[in-house]
Formats: sequence, structure tokens, C-alpha cells
Amino acid sequence: MLLSAVSFTAMNLTVKHLSHFGGGQLVLFRAFGSLFFTMSYLLWHKIPIFGNQKKLLIYRGLAGVASMALFFVSVNYLPIGSAVSLRYISPIFATVLAVFFLRERVKSIQWLFFLMAFGGVLMIKGFDPNIDSFGLLLVLGSALFSGIVYVIINKIGHGDHPVVIVNYFMWISLVVGGMLSLFNWTTPIGIEWIILLSLGVFGYFGQLFMTKAFQSQATNKIVSLKYVEVIFTMVAGVFLFSDSYPWLSLLGTLLVITGLVLNIWYRSR
Repeated sequence: MLLSAVSFTAMNLTVKHLSHFGGGQLVLFRAFGSLFFTMSYLLWHKIPIFGNQKKLLIYRGLAGVASMALFFVSVNYLPIGSAVSLRYISPIFATVLAVFFLRERVKSIQWLFFLMAFGGVLMIKGFDPNIDSFGLLLVLGSALFSGIVYVIINKIGHGDHPVVIVNYFMWISLVVGGMLSLFNWTTPIGIEWIILLSLGVFGYFGQLFMTKAFQSQATNKIVSLKYVEVIFTMVAGVFLFSDSYPWLSLLGTLLVITGLVLNIWYRSR
């Protein structure tokens, strides 16, 4: 899980570094870099590429690309650490959606934990002058679509191989990102081509290490470590991009992480 956090942190920082490229172009290269691994895996293991639940797989891909694109654009308006921490409230949206669409039951104390996390969001917005309202709207939209992704994956269940699900996501991202890039294309110069392609590499290994962690026998013990990504990204943002965070904003970030970790801990009891 720590390796996953490092990989995703590297991707986040790369996105921030490349923020002068359009969101569609970042989505395009993020997908292209990952498809090399997903297609190779499926072909090598002779796993059917098109899967079984095609409609749900397409819905998951569309929701995923919407979440990714909104997040990539949001970093133009927000410190990268704040963008990552705010995007992590997606479990709140996922829980609410699951109540209506999957008929899942949520215990009262879980809503208290979610309220704590949402209070943290309000503190980040209220006490950090670097939080742009439009950027906040974008990253909350990203979190919403990420929540939709969780619900759809839950619906897919074990009916399709995990790499098939990711592969659909990457192909749809490639198509959507390519179409959006037609309207806002910036030609990379020199090493920028490699840096853009590295988005997909970091993203793929982040997913791979996280999947391996969840497949371990200690899921309940390591799942909260996924939020270390927020800390890694915030610290790196301070040194690489001169980001600054007021103390009350940091307290808000701590509330967000604490509320979500407590929810995970309570559900795993």
C-alpha cells in the first residue's frame, strides 16, 4: 500500500508539473501509458478483452474518465495536496449512492464519521485562501464520479476480471481524451513526451500495488495506509511547487482523513 501511495504521489506531482497541458491531453497520455500494460496482460493470459458485462464496463469507464479529467483540470486551481485530499471524500458519495442503488444499509455512527470528513472540507475551503471556488467544484465533481465508479464496480462484482475493467477504463479514456485534445492540443517538447507517458506508468503501478495490498490477508490493517498519499503529496508540493497550507486548513485535512479512516475501521469490525 505504501508503494501504491508513492506511485500515485508521483502521478499527482507529474500532473501538477504538466498542468499547462489541457485536461483532455493529460487523460489521453495517462490512458496510453497504461494500455501497454493492461493489453499485454490480457493477451498474455488469454483473457477475453471485451469482458462479460459490457454495458456496466462502459459505464464504469465513462464515470472513471469524467472523474480523472475533472481532477486533472482542478490542479490548475488548487494546491496539489488539497486537490488530492478533497478528492478522497469520494467514499461519502459512494455510500450515499449505494444506499439508493444497491440498497446497502449504513449505520448511524458512519454518518457521524462522514459529517466529520465533510466538516474538514468546509475548513479547508474556509481557511485556505489558495482554495479557488471553481477548483473546489471541479474536485468535488471528480469525487462524485469516483463514488459512482465504486458503485458500478460493486455491481460488476466478480463477473469480470479486474484487468478487463481497467482496460475498458483506459480505452474509453484514450478515446475521450483524444477527442478533447483535438480542441486544445499543445505539442510536447523533448522530454515532455516521456513525462506525459509516465502518467500511465505511475497510474498503472499505483493500481497494481493497491490491488496486491487488498489481496493480502491483512486488508483491515493496511487499507487506511492509502491515505498516506495525501501526506506524501502535500509534503512534496511544499518543496516542489512552494505550496503553503494554513494550520486550520491542515486541521481540516486531518478531519477528512480521520473521518474516512474511522469509517473504514468501523466497517471492518
